Amino acid sequence: MSHKTKIITACALFIIAISINAQKNDESIAASKVEKIAGNFKFTEGPAADAQGNVYFTDIPNHLILAWTINNELDTFRTESGRANGLFFDKAGNLYVCEGQEGRISLTTSKGVYKVIAKQYNGKRFNQPNDLWVDLKGGIYFTDPKYGSNDTLLDQDGMHVYYIKPNGEIIRVCDDLIKPNGIIGSADARQLYITDAQAGKTFKYAINDDGTLADKKLFIELGCDGMTIDINNNLYLTPRGSNNIEIYSPNGILLESIEVNERPSNVCFGGKKNNELFITARTSLYRVKTNTKGAR
Repeated sequence: MSHKTKIITACALFIIAISINAQKNDESIAASKVEKIAGNFKFTEGPAADAQGNVYFTDIPNHLILAWTINNELDTFRTESGRANGLFFDKAGNLYVCEGQEGRISLTTSKGVYKVIAKQYNGKRFNQPNDLWVDLKGGIYFTDPKYGSNDTLLDQDGMHVYYIKPNGEIIRVCDDLIKPNGIIGSADARQLYITDAQAGKTFKYAINDDGTLADKKLFIELGCDGMTIDINNNLYLTPRGSNNIEIYSPNGILLESIEVNERPSNVCFGGKKNNELFITARTSLYRVKTNTKGAR
């Protein structure tokens, strides 16, 4: 092969490689249409997947924690849930629950043992724990806003964010937001995203070794209810007042919007391959397959 032919061949391969990469970059994150898989609820929230991919979620007014199994069946996990909202599983299979009505965080082990792990700070009960995320050390971050007609009557001195250390100590890690709501950590557990629903903004924080937060930065000028994250650190948000799931890159660039028939409240990845996005939206549970996977 002549030198000239080699150059032409190399250029052709380079162009093909660029074309393939461009196709990959242009590939839609959503790989199917959004489908409704369950309905007739009052207000769904707090989806979270266990290690097998079963997705648990709450029906707040009905005091229920439900589960959509990998066999496409609907099960009831708990009744009398204390108007449970946000849920999250840790690596050991423990299910953490924000019990809004009771103002506490509870834990149910993989063997079904239930216990309350946080119910007060500085001698006063929490307002209305809303959403939570468990880090790689077993510490738990959770938001504590208050909603309803009496949302100005607070048990705490404001609506803040707390961290339950692995040893059980509870510290306040964020006290400068108006009404914190959705919360999620990055795939490497070094960054924490918190949305201020009332201010209409979502912030990003660096996580220190002791669980405290630092280097607060505005991520996007958009508030939401719930959110989740994929293995590429793309953030999936449920903007308040919108029927869309908005997907943002780690740099805050809008990548894609997924429209849902009802207004979404929260999202999580689940399913056998962890590549299905489950959406709680008012009276229903929806699902859409994706070309990515959730961060666990």
